[in-house]
Amino acid sequence: MPGLFDVLGPVMIGPSSSHTAGAARLGKLARILLGEPPRAATITLHGSFAATYKGHGTDLALVGGLLGFSTDDERIREAFEHARRQGLGVTIRTGDLGNVHPNTVRFDLVGANGKTLSMAGSSIGGGKVEVFEIEGLPVSISGERPTLVASYPDRPGVIAAITAVLARERINIATMRVTRSGKGKTAIAVLETDQDIPEKVLDEVRAIPGMDDTKVLRPE
Repeated sequence: MPGLFDVLGPVMIGPSSSHTAGAARLGKLARILLGEPPRAATITLHGSFAATYKGHGTDLALVGGLLGFSTDDERIREAFEHARRQGLGVTIRTGDLGNVHPNTVRFDLVGANGKTLSMAGSSIGGGKVEVFEIEGLPVSISGERPTLVASYPDRPGVIAAITAVLARERINIATMRVTRSGKGKTAIAVLETDQDIPEKVLDEVRAIPGMDDTKVLRPE
């Protein structure tokens, strides 16, 4: 049975759970995956997002999320002014991102220390979202559970090492998906868990030889 918040949407700055709250969540997930405050953002809006973003404040919500604002943060209304003050340059454009959900956005980010991120995701209703692409690789991230996202050069033993760390800490894996750009090339593992992933556990995963980048997404 759907819950009350599945029908009404989350506590949020409106007007729309899909076009505003979901957009803010996508922006915040992009910020976390980048791993540092963004300094330049190119935001490409697709479909319904592209057609109605000004009336629904989708652009404000996306930028607010990139600044770390939650869905109910009143600062979303002045997101572009806060971005200017924090040194975040934003370019909003529209485009066809292919056969994807109408409420879809792609972020191309550059961080304060030079890190980059390309991420695409959709707002699928009621404030819920799905990140479906990171650096051109297919993923599936809802942000509804604690989620470990690890990037590394594809090689034998990495997944076994990650799952061994989680098992040792009695952290149960709910879902797992691994994708790669090619044999021996960049791979991304996404593991949703039933328990939180403490920083000390994250540090253990980061210490696995050859690990490039590791983040934990925690539900709000």
